[in-house]
Amino acid sequence: MNIIPAIDLRQGRCVRLLQGDFNRQTDYGNEPASLARTYESIGFRNLHIVDLDGARTGQQLNLSIVREIVASSKFAVQLGGGIRTQTQIQSWLETGLDRVVVGSLAINEPNQVRKWLNTYGSEKIVLALDVNIDADGVPFLATHGWTRTEDKTLWQCIDEYADSDLKYVLCTDISRDGALSGPNLALYAELRERYPQLYLQASGGVRNIDDLHALRNIDVQAAISGRALLDGRITKQEVSTFLPAA
Repeated sequence: MNIIPAIDLRQGRCVRLLQGDFNRQTDYGNEPASLARTYESIGFRNLHIVDLDGARTGQQLNLSIVREIVASSKFAVQLGGGIRTQTQIQSWLETGLDRVVVGSLAINEPNQVRKWLNTYGSEKIVLALDVNIDADGVPFLATHGWTRTEDKTLWQCIDEYADSDLKYVLCTDISRDGALSGPNLALYAELRERYPQLYLQASGGVRNIDDLHALRNIDVQAAISGRALLDGRITKQEVSTFLPAA
C-alpha cells in the first residue's frame, strides 16, 4: 500500500482543519516546501496537496508554493482545491503536477468530468468523493467545502462513471477527517468489493501505524495521512516497510 503524505495550504502556510472547518485550524508553519523535502527524504514518492484558499475562493493563491515543491522534488504530486474549469486543469498540469483532484464538479457535473477524463486520461484526474454517513450507514456525498450534503450516494456517483476510464478515487469520511479517530474500514472494504478496478485513496482518521496496516489488510491501494505524520504519531521507522525502497 502506498502512503501519501498530505500538505494543506492556506495563505502560504501548512495547516490542518478539523472536519474541513476553517474555524478549527491547526497551524504547522510557513515552510511547506521544507516539509515536502522532509517527506521526500523519508522516502515517500507521492504527495497530496490541498489548496484550501482555492477551495474557498476559486483563486490559485498558492501557485508559487506548489510550483516550488514540484520543481524541487521528484514527487508525483496531486493537487485539489477549487478546480472547477478545464483552464484551471490545464494550468495546474502545466506546472508539472501529475494529477489534479476534482471534487464537487465530479458529483454535480459528471458529464463534464467524463469529458476531462477522455481529454487528459485516467492518470491525470482524481475524483474526490467525500461522504457523510447517515444513521443507516449509507454514504451520502458532500460538496461546497463539505457545507452541503447531497441526495446522491457514493455508489450512485461512481456508477455514473461506469462507461469512462476512471481510475483514481479519493474517498474521505468527513466525520473522521483530522480527528485521529481511525479510518472507516467498513466503508473502504465495501468500496474495494464494489469497484475492484479502481485505485482507492483512503483519507480521514489515520492515527498510527496500526491503522495503515488495517487499511493494507483490506487491500486499499493508498492511504493519505496528514495530521498523524505532522504530529509525529507515525515515525520514519514505522513507515519504512511501506516504502518502495523497503
